[in-house]
Amino acid sequence: MISPDYRKPFDAAVEKLSSQFADLDWDFRPTPTMGKTELISQWLGDPSEDIMVVCFKGRKYIEKYHRQDFFFINFVCQNGYDVLSSKFDNHLHLNEGDCYIGQPFSGYALKIDSHQDVVMIGLHIRKELFYQYYLYPLARDTSLFHFFLDPHTNQFSDEYIRLHIPAEDPLWAQLFQMVIEYADRKEDTQEVLRPMMLALTLQLARIYRSSASVTSENISLPMQMTAYIESHSDSVTLKSLAEHFRYHPNYVSRYLHQQTGKTFSALLLEKRMEKAALLLRNTDLSIEKIAEMLGYSNSSNFYKAFRQYYHTSPRDFV
Repeated sequence: MISPDYRKPFDAAVEKLSSQFADLDWDFRPTPTMGKTELISQWLGDPSEDIMVVCFKGRKYIEKYHRQDFFFINFVCQNGYDVLSSKFDNHLHLNEGDCYIGQPFSGYALKIDSHQDVVMIGLHIRKELFYQYYLYPLARDTSLFHFFLDPHTNQFSDEYIRLHIPAEDPLWAQLFQMVIEYADRKEDTQEVLRPMMLALTLQLARIYRSSASVTSENISLPMQMTAYIESHSDSVTLKSLAEHFRYHPNYVSRYLHQQTGKTFSALLLEKRMEKAALLLRNTDLSIEKIAEMLGYSNSSNFYKAFRQYYHTSPRDFV
């Protein structure tokens, strides 16, 4: 998993960050909005940081069950350990090469009790940074889009994503670079980490799509076409949809109307407006940014479409 080129600096970075692990502000404290019994892990890094890297190397660590006020992605780099997720009382064993992605406020507890050293790397991302810069590139993938927006609408959603990343995947090199960079922080480290985090997130999205348990063969053609429109609502045209499924545009137009009762244009508008409503309700993104994310060439066109669909303006929408 770790190439010879990265081994020495990576090991040194892990040792350094692991030695700081116990000294982080692991202050799980209740918050008034979630009740006295709900322990919340606050931001562990410097207030000026948007991204932080934590490392654990050792054989025993039992964490209190808690929630956290940030997104986190944990990678198992050596051996394995258990985690407790409150959804369905899941006790999960993560193996070497596994990745666990948690939402803000999702219940979680780390359980390490091993006869061999376990190495875990955690990436913590502030919610504000994620929604401002990382949600846009992920909006094309509908399931991921809802996963990352869900904490805004349900603080107790308790969703998580578990992936296995092959040892030869280039994502590991990206991760190791981030560990090395963070262990020897400089004035511009956050500026370096932000684009690296975006690249790593997009790589995880690619792995997530390829590992989906439901394949297109199990889904009817109308549902496949509708899903494609939703996933590419920022750029899809009737011509590009037809080319993707290898049909003539006129056939696709008639077929969609016969099968769904809606025209291509109506389906596209519906999917765009559903995303618009989610973004307006659950993020602080500007209307101009939302219009861009949805594929509108200018905000005026977005305003017009939104008013026709919801009979109110985006600014007055609740």
